[in-house]
Amino acid sequence: MAKIKGRDTKPELRLRSALHRMGLRFRVCRKDLPGKPDVVFPRHRLAVQVRGCFWHQHEGCTAGRLPRSNLDYWRPKLEGNVRRDAEKDEALRALGWRVLVVWECELKTDEGLAETVQRVLDALGR
Repeated sequence: MAKIKGRDTKPELRLRSALHRMGLRFRVCRKDLPGKPDVVFPRHRLAVQVRGCFWHQHEGCTAGRLPRSNLDYWRPKLEGNVRRDAEKDEALRALGWRVLVVWECELKTDEGLAETVQRVLDALGR
C-alpha cells in the first residue's frame, strides 16, 4: 500500500487535463481547505473531489465492493475512509463551498469524462 498515491492519480490527471483544455483555470490540492480537494475553483467556491471507487466505497460500482478475505482489516479501514469523506465534505460546505464528487469509474471512458467535464461546467455556471 505504500505505492498508493494521494494526489496526481490517473483519474485526477485525466480530469485536470480535460478541464485545462477547456480553458478552465483552477488550483490543485489546496492544503488550507478540509480534505485537500483535488481541484478547486476559488472564485466560484467549488471543490471537486476525485475519489477512487475501491478506497472510497462507491456504491453500485463493482470496483467499490469489499474484498472477500481479511474483512477484519478492510471493513474498518474502508468505512473509516467513507466516514472521513463525509466529515470533510460537510466541513467544506460549512465554510460556504460547494462540493462535487467525481468517481474513478466515471473517468475511465471518453464519454464519462465528457459528462463529468459538463457537470463541472454546469456547477460553474458556464
